[in-house]
Amino acid sequence: MVKKIYYVTCLVMISFVTVFAQTNPITIKTDDNNYDEGDTIVISGQVTTIVPGTPIVVQIFHEGNMVDIAQITVAQDGSYTHTVIAEGPLWNKAGDYTIRASFGEGNVAETEFGFTPKTDVLVTTDIFEVDAGNSGTFDVEFTIKGGTVKNMVADPRNFALRIQIEPTDEGSITIDLPREFIGAEKQDGKDELFIILIDDVQVNYEESVTNSDSRIIKINFEENDAEIQVIGTYVIPEFGTITLLIFLVGIATIILVTRTKKVIERSIFP
Repeated sequence: MVKKIYYVTCLVMISFVTVFAQTNPITIKTDDNNYDEGDTIVISGQVTTIVPGTPIVVQIFHEGNMVDIAQITVAQDGSYTHTVIAEGPLWNKAGDYTIRASFGEGNVAETEFGFTPKTDVLVTTDIFEVDAGNSGTFDVEFTIKGGTVKNMVADPRNFALRIQIEPTDEGSITIDLPREFIGAEKQDGKDELFIILIDDVQVNYEESVTNSDSRIIKINFEENDAEIQVIGTYVIPEFGTITLLIFLVGIATIILVTRTKKVIERSIFP
């Protein structure tokens, strides 16, 4: 009986030591897996035991060469965070980069990310001839970074411009929208905000230039996105315009549907 208790005790101790040994006292992660030159890299992690006065040393390597180094103070809850701008004379080659976090003696954690310099980032500026059905076509100038434009088509029924994209990475598209064919206006003629949907989910956008002929907007997208809708109060004027009240109700409905969709997705895929 004594021998059995001894053996069980040894097994429990061995299991405990094995689990403890497999637990890394420091973790590390980034906010993305791929970055372009000029992007901000957010590095974060956690330590299991705080050692007063001991910082975390973070190093970034590419092909064995160190491109960045920093010392980071650990917060009281054991967390740490650090940001790096991916630019400079040492950030000149595309490929996989390794981040190594060292804490104390022998405590090391690593993670990797992909980096693309500006010279390798796919940026296309072109003019797309938009199909407007029986109304013919109209031109939309665009610049897309991190992907390609597969198609653009006017959707008069929904007062929208539909843009099909094929991303190679997260990126952005800047669109010069000609007021003659598409716009978002209030009843007094002043500009209204567009509704931007990416795969039926509403997103924000930036508006950089506004003049009497066009409005230029910039939309960010993710690697798995497929379709962008730019919804205004009119597309091709002969199809008519939508009133401000209906437009605002439309915004509220889209937001409600989007939120409902997210709730359903979370309940199905927790």
